[in-house]
Order: sequence, then C-alpha cells, then structure tokens
Amino acid sequence: MVCYNSDLMKIQVITLFPEMFEGVLGSSMLFKAQEKKLVSFEYINLRDFGLGPRQQVDDTPYGGGDGMLLKPEPIVAAIEVAKANDPGAVVILPTPRGKVYKQSHAKKLAKDLSGIIIVCPRYEGYDERITNWIDQSYCIGNYVLTGGELPAMVIIDSVVRLIPGVLGGNMSAEIESFQKDDNNIEFPQYTRPEVFKGMKVPDILLSGHHGEIQKWRDKESRDK
Repeated sequence: MVCYNSDLMKIQVITLFPEMFEGVLGSSMLFKAQEKKLVSFEYINLRDFGLGPRQQVDDTPYGGGDGMLLKPEPIVAAIEVAKANDPGAVVILPTPRGKVYKQSHAKKLAKDLSGIIIVCPRYEGYDERITNWIDQSYCIGNYVLTGGELPAMVIIDSVVRLIPGVLGGNMSAEIESFQKDDNNIEFPQYTRPEVFKGMKVPDILLSGHHGEIQKWRDKESRDK
C-alpha cells in the first residue's frame, strides 16, 4: 500500500499505458505542482491485474461484434487497490456516455476533493458492470479517441492548475475563460511591442484608467 501526505491532492491513474503520462504530467505546471508537494501522481498498470499466464485484460463481447472489451475483473481489482490507497477518492471514467466535461466540474473536483482515481478505457470499451464502481463519468467532447489516457490528462491538467499555489498569481485562474461560469470567455490580452506588423494595442489598455479598462474587458468578454 502507498502512503501519502494527507495535504496532497492524490491522483491515481489506472491504465494499460502508464508511459503515456510521463511527459505531460512531468512538465510545466504539473511538474511544479509535484515539486511544491501540492499533488502526487501514481500510475496503476492494469496489466498487473490481468488474468492467467498471459495477464489477459480483454475479451470478445457477448452478442457478437468487432473488437475487444476490457474485462471487469482486472478493472475492479485495480480500483479496489486504488481505493485502499485513498478511501475517500472519487472514481472517474472518461467515456462518450458521460457528462460533457466543463470548467465547473474541474472547479468542483479541485475544491471539494483530496483524491481522484481515473480509469482509462481501451479497445472497443469496457464491460458495463464496472460502472458500479464508478462515481462519475465524463466526456471531453463529441469525438472518439483510441483510449482514455488523453481525456485523463485533460481532466488532470484542468483540476491541478486550480489547486491554490499551482499558478503564479492569485488571480491567474479567476480571469480565465469559463471560470465565472461555463459560458464566460476571457477578454483579449496584449503585451509588448505596442505595434506589431501594423497592428496596435487598443488605446484603452494604454490609458492607465483601470475602471475603464475593466469595463472594456467586461464588454469584450460578453461580446466573445
């Protein structure tokens, strides 16, 4: 059993391809969040729970059809190990049948939880019976991917960056798109040089009138 610092956001990923996560979760803000002891990641290899000498994790679907489905035994066994590591963690399944994932979900996960377990499907899907061990299912968009690893990375990135202390400024997350609500869009922003290829920074942003600048930003957010 893995022991954790109780102050960390604990994220465990159940996957057949743990190596896919190393570059993404080991870079940029996600790496810094680990350095600051704000989050920890653990990868649970589903193959370790496979059945028989070949560690089988998939089988053909009842009723016929192309492709293979993930078997329930390995997935449930992996979830049970993850829950033993962190009993209070919520178990998430990325799937086209889930709720469309929004910023409000990321905010809730970052605010209300200290632990997340993400199960990454593969092949043609999974045995439906595993959903009895799932707390929440999310869909990141109306398209199909080869597995749940990329959606898992999207969910992890969106949650971890909202943990206090991960981003640089206190207001960094507050001004972003969808932060106030799921329909809110961030206003346009500019930096030096003042003129680039004939395109000039809006005069209002150079005025120094902070009240008027805020009005302009609010209007631009609404218009967008």
